Amino acid sequence: MTAPTQPPNATSGPPPGRSPTGVVGASAPTAEANSGTGVGAGRSGLGAGQSAVRAANREALSTSSPASAGSRARATWAKFLGQAIACAVRPSTKTSFAYSAVFHFAALLLLALIVPRLVGSATGITLSAESETPLDLQWLDEPSAVSVARADTPIPAEQVRDEPVAAVETGPITLVRVDEQLRAEAEFGRRQPQPVDWFIPVDTPSGGGGTEGRQGPLKQSLLEQRGGNAQSEQAVARGLRWLAAHQHTDGGWRFDHSKGPCKGLCRNPGSETSTTGATGLALLPFLGAGHTHQSGEHQDVVQRGLYYLSTRAVVTPHGIDLQEGTMYAQALATIALCESYGMTRDPQLRELAQRSLQFVLYAQDRKGGGWRYTPGEPGDTTVTGWQFMALKSGQLAGLDVSTPALVLASHFLDSVQAEEGAQYGYMTPVPRRSTTAIGLLCRMYLGWNRQRPALVRGVEYLGQWGPSDQEIYYNYYAAQALCHYEGPIWEQFNARLRDHLIATQATSGHEAGSWFFGNDPGAEKGGRLYGTALAVMTLEVYYRFMPLYDRRSVERSF
Repeated sequence: MTAPTQPPNATSGPPPGRSPTGVVGASAPTAEANSGTGVGAGRSGLGAGQSAVRAANREALSTSSPASAGSRARATWAKFLGQAIACAVRPSTKTSFAYSAVFHFAALLLLALIVPRLVGSATGITLSAESETPLDLQWLDEPSAVSVARADTPIPAEQVRDEPVAAVETGPITLVRVDEQLRAEAEFGRRQPQPVDWFIPVDTPSGGGGTEGRQGPLKQSLLEQRGGNAQSEQAVARGLRWLAAHQHTDGGWRFDHSKGPCKGLCRNPGSETSTTGATGLALLPFLGAGHTHQSGEHQDVVQRGLYYLSTRAVVTPHGIDLQEGTMYAQALATIALCESYGMTRDPQLRELAQRSLQFVLYAQDRKGGGWRYTPGEPGDTTVTGWQFMALKSGQLAGLDVSTPALVLASHFLDSVQAEEGAQYGYMTPVPRRSTTAIGLLCRMYLGWNRQRPALVRGVEYLGQWGPSDQEIYYNYYAAQALCHYEGPIWEQFNARLRDHLIATQATSGHEAGSWFFGNDPGAEKGGRLYGTALAVMTLEVYYRFMPLYDRRSVERSF
């Protein structure tokens, strides 16, 4: 039989700072302690000290009265101190030893005077322990065509390596919990719901707005029914190939693609430094087209992207923080995780997705109901739109979404709406096109029925404005709102937007398959990666989410 193997770093001797007997600070007797009168004095002094300590402790612990315990201990220690002083001045006693003994006895006396007081006031000792249970993400250890680099410890964005790193074997992921609080801590307090309009049921298919149309025969049926064609699907395929070619060997993406696999062959790099934001945004078009970490042509791309997000996760008492400096990134990464879990039901992803959602809930402005760049900051419509879609993705995936958070989000929309909700502003009711599209889409998910006058007028506004030649951010949200609403306005809007995107996609060089919209508000920070991801998702609008207003469906609210 083979002897058990010692754990790593185990030693055969006693731990540092301990003698073989296990007493901290114990050492062998000194020559001075064993010589002449020093031995007698030392033994006499130490013996008296030990006897006094035991007597004082017995008296303090045996009495039921804290005051009595204190007075008895003080009397005992006074007697003992007198003996110690007499010992110190005795001619036969070693002076250095006596001084040392007096000093230590005085210190013990001070502790004896304090401890009885504490005994009377303290009721006990409470011990706590932190959980060390790691997130179980075993699927990330399965062999893949391309191994990825580990990055378990989050590092500042400015220190992120831009050059591709050498591939190494993928190992298990262990996320150290900073603390484990009750789930209710992130759900900042359950307020009594108010009778707002979003409680009105909406005609929806099963799952209303779900992701089941991204694969199989249903995908082709939705593509044809809602206005897509073979050319739009070819543009989607080219866009996905461009995104895949710009994935770093660590599994992530960067908005500044010039120093990565691209090596500067593509123009228009972005300046935003959040790698979790870039990775979450880049993953969404793959998921939108039906590719997951379990199936599809780009299965390996998605798996490595999800692995990268898991290595950047920072575990906090409020959930998993994936910001890297901005709540935009938190929302994008959370949507990718929720959609991946919802599409595959992979149990290894559930906790990561749920706790990322928990951080979104924690970061909501508890007064105004919106979200902005940092947790708790008064909200704006653009950041709120992404966080709202993260909550919707979590709800569709069967994860826990706080009802009070949805009530507050509705109140935020009330605070920035114009014309009773037909248009929406950024942080005030001064309307803008992009924020109007965001507000209308959120209202649809919150339960506004198709005949609501404000929604009807809002859709008419989008039809009058038409698609933009340069603002892909507006096009992305307007296309979703109109596609869900359906009808002649959508058909006209879609035909123009679809053909414009197909015509403006890059077709040569390393940029082939990508888009860049120089006049879009997000172009400078997001660059070509941002423009390409949004354009691909806009061309996936036909099947990316199931219809919200299908006449054949049953009633269901958010």
